[in-house]
Amino acid sequence: MNIHLKTLGCRLNEAELETWAQAFQKSGHQITREAQAAHLVIINSCAVTQDAARKSRQLIRRIHRENPQAKLVVSGCYATLNENEAATLMGVDLVVSNKDKDQLVEKTLAELNMDSMPAMSTEPGEISLFTRGRQRAFVKVQDGCRYRCTFCIVTVARGEEKSRTMRDVIDEINALHRQNIDEVILTGVHLGGYGSDLDLDLVDLIKAILAETDIPRLRLGSLEPWELSEEFFALFDNPRLMPHLHLPLQSGSDSVLRRMARRCKTQEFAAIVNRLRAQIPHFNITTDIIVGFPGESEQEWQESVDFIKQTGFGHIHIFTYSKREGTKAAALPGQVDNEIKKQRSQQLHHLADTMKMDFFANNVGLAFPVLWEAYREQLDGGKAMAFGYTPNYLRVGCIINDDESLENQIINAKIISACEDYMIAELNP
Repeated sequence: MNIHLKTLGCRLNEAELETWAQAFQKSGHQITREAQAAHLVIINSCAVTQDAARKSRQLIRRIHRENPQAKLVVSGCYATLNENEAATLMGVDLVVSNKDKDQLVEKTLAELNMDSMPAMSTEPGEISLFTRGRQRAFVKVQDGCRYRCTFCIVTVARGEEKSRTMRDVIDEINALHRQNIDEVILTGVHLGGYGSDLDLDLVDLIKAILAETDIPRLRLGSLEPWELSEEFFALFDNPRLMPHLHLPLQSGSDSVLRRMARRCKTQEFAAIVNRLRAQIPHFNITTDIIVGFPGESEQEWQESVDFIKQTGFGHIHIFTYSKREGTKAAALPGQVDNEIKKQRSQQLHHLADTMKMDFFANNVGLAFPVLWEAYREQLDGGKAMAFGYTPNYLRVGCIINDDESLENQIINAKIISACEDYMIAELNP
């Protein structure tokens, strides 16, 4: 059976897709990149904003329209928060809520009568990442969140915290490395809360991974800034832990942060950023910002812009606040006018682009070990542009001969200039 896996949203959704791909392959089925060639399509949906929920509905309808013969299974946050609505969408055969995600493969094969003896069973996870076109892997280490930021619907959709054992995580990373995966990214709804139910913490997990695996590159998903301990900073002395962190700020105004029920003030956030940059030059800090949170005054917005400008980020994920029923923020007074939110979003996008180019410029002239990926662009004259990522998560492109391949190799390159979306590099073995 040909199975197509599709996701919207976060890296955690990506990690779950990889796990399902491995399980379906272990049952003897094939993973295909082409939705129209699939007998079964799995969609891992998102609902972090109203726009994400809308895109989830659109994706479900489009997949069914393009391949009406395929069985369609929908999971994820949209399907969990709107289970009845998702079940009634045209073409949906099965809805699997987040609490049953661990059994998605078994439930799908059993409830849709698709379980069969495989003609040829493969090793768990064999080639699934490469079939989907990746040279790095997302590894889900926990689910759920104990915090209740007032804007967040995801904590409602994902439920209580639940961590995987360190042994399970280490075994998965070792299995991925045996498949020639050289970089893994640890993900979770509340990654910094790893181990809260196991009498462990994230530092314990990272130390164990560095000690018990040989994976060359370990990267961390989004982390709440208030959870970084003294021991955490020391971990970056190991060059296998990549010098990039995504630390969601959400607002640069302390009064807005209080209404959001965030646990990190701007002064504390700045201290974390300064410490990381002092410890490792060119450490890349990226962040999330919500524009137009309820009650956000012009003064608070200016405070936010000033702090963001003062801090400097390699990249900003910008979210225009959208009202989510079931969250505390939905009932807060002072909902911001859409036109004001649009203007502020445009202003922040412009600032974010400027800061990104400044960070690019600061890295020109440096040499990095780059993990090169499969994607390439054809150029004239028998040349091609290969792409990869530096340890501090800069996308770089390098011109090579069309008959050459750098795919899935870690090769040094020197940054020589910057484009709008990536850095230009030359190989520097």
